[in-house]
Amino acid sequence: MPLQVIGAGVGRTGTYSLKLALERLGYGPTHHMEEVIKDVPRHAPAWQRAAEGDADWEELYDGYNSAVDWPTASFWKELAEAYPEAKFVISGRTAESWYESFSETIHQLMLGADNAPPPMQPFMSMGKAVLGKAGFYGPTERDELIDAYNAHVEAVKAHLGDRLLVFDYRDGWPPLCRFLAVEVPDEPFPKSNNREDFWERIKNRPPKN
Repeated sequence: MPLQVIGAGVGRTGTYSLKLALERLGYGPTHHMEEVIKDVPRHAPAWQRAAEGDADWEELYDGYNSAVDWPTASFWKELAEAYPEAKFVISGRTAESWYESFSETIHQLMLGADNAPPPMQPFMSMGKAVLGKAGFYGPTERDELIDAYNAHVEAVKAHLGDRLLVFDYRDGWPPLCRFLAVEVPDEPFPKSNNREDFWERIKNRPPKN
């Protein structure tokens, strides 16, 4: 089945919460960077090729009904064309609050990419390529990264029109469920992947040799 819902938001914009929400609403399994981390030798080379212009979407998303987070967020424009019926979601998080989270998680990880142990190098190489494609690998200053974030969000909004939901996670289920035309679950909206969760996920799911 082709992807039905695609998250255009970059990492640290509530993407893991969105993953859990989509799976609860019946759109799972949902692809997330966690899937790459679970099996780096299998997944990282394919995403590296995608960032270099050689993407096989059917291979990359085989078995998934939705996708969020990086690597997906760097390919939103290509995916909009490849999956013309898919709906898109992006967080309404401010650039400033995103930077505070990004700078203490993904940015810190990538700053140490060249010094990562050999088993992590394929993942780091893929990360450089994927983040670089969207303008997030290379800039290091706060203002540069905030500009990259704002440019990404504005491009998504301008291109996707009514295919896109700009979603504030504080509003819970109703806006997302209206957008997807599904019933609102009788349970709290999921909230996960704070900064501590991020580092635990990196620590506890090392790449396979």
